[in-house]
Amino acid sequence: MQDWIVLTNADELKAQIEASYQKPVLIFKHSTRCSISQMALDRFERNWKETGSNALSICYLDLLAHRDISNQIASELQVEHQSPQILVLKNGTCVFTETHQSIRLANALEAIKN
Repeated sequence: MQDWIVLTNADELKAQIEASYQKPVLIFKHSTRCSISQMALDRFERNWKETGSNALSICYLDLLAHRDISNQIASELQVEHQSPQILVLKNGTCVFTETHQSIRLANALEAIKN
């Protein structure tokens, strides 16, 4: 998907945490070897295309290639690591997270309305 911001290093993660003060940021943590993760990603991308939302920026993290960034997310944002997982950042903190089959774009969009 062309809208993804791909996270590949710690500086990019820090930049997105900072960017969340201007606009909410959603991070999708994806395991490329997991069928559940692929299913959640496919559904998320379909829903993203259908909504055409610009309410938040979306980031993609390949967990197998960048587990260090996932560990940094867990540490800095104080969230338990899951896969697949979405996290919504607002004003530098994680305000919403969902995992596995519970991942829904609509729920993430609802979480940023507050």
